[in-house]
Amino acid sequence: MKIVVAHNRYREAQPSGENTIVDAEIAQLTAAGVEVLPFLRSSDEIPSMSRAAKALLPISPIYAPRAQQELSHLLTEQRPDVLHLHNPYPLLSPWVVRTAHRHGVPVVQTVHNYRQVCSSGLYFRDGMICQDCRGRALGVPAVVHRCYRGSRAQSALMATTLAVHRGTWRSVDRFVALTTAVADHLRDYGIPDERIVVKPNAIPDPGAPAPLGTGFLFLGRLSPEKGLDLLVDAWRRHPDGALGQLRIAGDGELRPLVEAAAAERTDVTFLGPLDRAGVRAALESSAVVLATSTWHDVLPTVIIEALAAGRPVLGTALGGIPYLVGADTPREPAGTGPAASASAAAPATGPGSPPPASAAAVPAGIVTGEAGWVVPPEPAALAAALPLAAAGAAGLAPAARSRYERTFHPDVVTKRLIDIYASVARGV
Repeated sequence: MKIVVAHNRYREAQPSGENTIVDAEIAQLTAAGVEVLPFLRSSDEIPSMSRAAKALLPISPIYAPRAQQELSHLLTEQRPDVLHLHNPYPLLSPWVVRTAHRHGVPVVQTVHNYRQVCSSGLYFRDGMICQDCRGRALGVPAVVHRCYRGSRAQSALMATTLAVHRGTWRSVDRFVALTTAVADHLRDYGIPDERIVVKPNAIPDPGAPAPLGTGFLFLGRLSPEKGLDLLVDAWRRHPDGALGQLRIAGDGELRPLVEAAAAERTDVTFLGPLDRAGVRAALESSAVVLATSTWHDVLPTVIIEALAAGRPVLGTALGGIPYLVGADTPREPAGTGPAASASAAAPATGPGSPPPASAAAVPAGIVTGEAGWVVPPEPAALAAALPLAAAGAAGLAPAARSRYERTFHPDVVTKRLIDIYASVARGV
């Protein structure tokens, strides 16, 4: 099988989980015997472009002529079975879908964000979930609020691009939704069920989990949408030391908030940014990993890392978090309704579903999943869930590792992706 993987890499100065996932997926496919033809561009190329090329940049999200010419040549010469698209902006353009179809090559796209509808791709603005552009022919609110790169002009270009390429996106042969929440988003956009497949990302197996540690770990970017305000508020509602240690690792604009919390309380430790060895050590020292996002976080990789390490997760019931911990019960689709309504309604009950842990003792609003707990993104709800998670961590730790092995292990995920390619190539 021969696959073209198309991706516009994000700038290296801006660490990108998407770049990492694409690189890993190419390596995993190659190891599985798939012939991968990378068709990659990088936003780091822009400063060194010629004046003529830079002059075309404003239209490249809509139509990138050089990328279409080069892709057309590659498709003619290599005759691949499938083109797999990740991020097309700004140097590839969604037009690559049309170019592939013109050559009779079906297209699979992995949806890493909400940019079919939202110019920023986040459904998040000014510290709050925002869906103002949902259902509009043209995302005028994105222009008014400068949602794309803080620029009204660039926001207008992106909003126009999304309007122009609505038909392009709807012609994609198969969408890979990273979670059930992304699948809901695509259905809301008008994509039929038969063209949506849920396939998460994978991370390498770190090996057998270390014995369970103690306390809680937050690991990620220290920015407003990651819910640091929410976490600190909830933690302060408990006496110092009552829940064990809260370790916070990462860096970002809310670093002063974390440093202040660590100075104020003996049970908060700020670890700063960590390398891979540091991340592993922090996971091993902890019992529960926190994912307190206040936006519809698509697929926080830290949760998969936690499950691989045999650590259950306490998170907010937004975006892909319920799916990742096995608590994605009926809920509002991502991108619809207020954040307070986006929490899971009730634990799964049917064959194969895990029994709720101490169901009678679970406060209202907390949902126990296979590998963790989810709560509404509210300080009181999170504060109520913290002692429950501390007490229940040992009971869910084996299930966390089991969920990783069944759902997020590279062997499982790569086979699933190859099956998707084969199905699309057969026209099924």
